[in-house]
Parts: sequence; structure tokens; C-alpha cells
Amino acid sequence: MKIVLLEGNALGKDIDLSVFGKLGEVTVYGQSNAEDTPEKVKDADIIIVNKVPMNEQTLKDAPNVKMIAITATGYNIIDKAYTDSRGIVVANVGGYSTDSVAQHTFALALYLIDQMDYYDKYVKSGEYIKSDIFCHIDKKIFELAGKTWGIIGLGAIGKKVAQIAEVFGCKIVYYSTSGKNNSSGYERVSLDGLLERSDIVSIHAPLNEQTENLMNIENFRKMKSGAILINVARGPIVNERDLVTALNEGMIAGAGLDVISAEPMKAGNPLMEVQDSTKLIVTPHIAWATGEARQRLTDEVYLNVEAFLQGKRRNVI
Repeated sequence: MKIVLLEGNALGKDIDLSVFGKLGEVTVYGQSNAEDTPEKVKDADIIIVNKVPMNEQTLKDAPNVKMIAITATGYNIIDKAYTDSRGIVVANVGGYSTDSVAQHTFALALYLIDQMDYYDKYVKSGEYIKSDIFCHIDKKIFELAGKTWGIIGLGAIGKKVAQIAEVFGCKIVYYSTSGKNNSSGYERVSLDGLLERSDIVSIHAPLNEQTENLMNIENFRKMKSGAILINVARGPIVNERDLVTALNEGMIAGAGLDVISAEPMKAGNPLMEVQDSTKLIVTPHIAWATGEARQRLTDEVYLNVEAFLQGKRRNVI
């Protein structure tokens, strides 16, 4: 079997990809795109991919492809009608990053809540050396205990965040974007109710017609002026221009983002207008990427391919 791994760099240079050599003849590319992929996969039996679209354009000259193994949970890169018409098996990986993303959710939230950027700069600027008092409390910080944490999308990651927030002493409310999720352990509310009540709002929902542009100027106006927004789900759920307006006009106190509308970020993205990290912190889609999570992902992809070669269906979509 000829196995082509198109985006090895996305798994990290510290992850050993040679293990796939046990399953066949492996070619690893660091990065690929829709234009160069047809040539790279023309002789492939199995393709391991993350972001490159898998459709007629990229696959039409690859007659031997029998399986596509996605190094992710989402499979919107797949033209399922086309792969089905070719009889190509597609498998994904779920659950590998739950702990990692939940952890990053709190890293973003606590950085803003405790005003880490301001206080770190205060000390390193030398101002603390000049101080005549042991503490400096110009920027207000607050406790999570007793606050309301609103979760948009109570899937596996949302539930993990809820569990951790409860340990901090938060009251949990959630909004089901599909309208189908009823968790007896937490209070389900409308989106308006969640935005109006929550001190922290974190997004863990999929991107679809119901969630795209969900957080727009109209909904920012419904939030508390001291509230924090965290998005570790999908970038287009938040209208970035409206978020900048909300931050600049004091509709909300701060936002932490790990995902943005186009990745990598494009020149001219309005988020670049907010250089104050006490209001906005943006990380480059790393919430999923702890070493442990990337190793779990790689292990699961290996098992998906191994199962396929054994005639079994594992994580097939």
C-alpha cells in the first residue's frame, strides 16, 4: 500500500510519523495545498490529510485511492458525494483533544480575568521596583466563584469546561445550538438568556448555518459590560469586525480567541486593530495541540488505517 501523508507539519515535528511505515510505503509531505496535491497523490492507495480539500479536483487523477484518513474530527474538507461515488472510505478521529481544548479555554479566560498582561508588564517595566507598597491593584480582577459561566455548545469539550468551571465555583448555563441537547446536570437556556446572565461565555459549538456569525453586534449588546468571551470552536461563529466594535465601545470587557475567520490570519483582519492584550488575546489555533493530544491523534489515525487494511470499519464517516 502506498500511503501519502499530506500535512505532516500540522502534527508537529516532535511526533514520530515513521510508525506508518509498518502499514505500507509512506511518503510524508510537510505541507500541501489543493494545487499541488493531485501530483502528490496520483499513485496513492491511502491519503492522510488535515485541511486539503478532498474532492474531484484533487482526486480525479488518483485512481488507486481506497481510503482517506483525516487527522481531525471535522470532515468538511471531504466532498462526501464524490468519495462515496468512488467507494473511498473516509475515517476521522474524535475526542482526542477534549482535555487540551478545555485547558486552553481556561488559559485564555484566566489571562483576561486576572489581567496577566497588564501586571506582568507593570513588573517588567520597573515600576514595581519604584513602588512604596507591596501590591499594585490598578486593574480590577475578579473571582470565578459565584459567577455564571455560559457554554454555547455542550458537547464533549463543553461538558469538560462545565466540570472545571464548577470546581471554580461557577454556576453553569448552556445554550444548545442544535436545540437537541438536554443535559439534566445543567440549566439549558435561550441564547438571549445565556448572554444576558453570563459573566464568561465560551463557545464549543460546530460551525454550521445556525452558528455562523452567531456572535454579532446585536448579541454583543446583550452581554454584560464586564463579561469575557472565549472562542475555541470555529472562527466564523464570531463576527470579528463586530467583536472589535464591542471591545472598543465597552460592550464587553474582553475576548480570548484561538480560532479566527481565515487561518492563517489574512492581512487586514480587524482583530489586528486591538493591540491591548488586556482586552483581546488571540492564539494561532493551538488549543487542540498539546503534545499528548497530537500523539493521541496520530495513534488513532494509525489505528484507523490499520483497521481498514484488516477489512474492518473504524471511525468511518
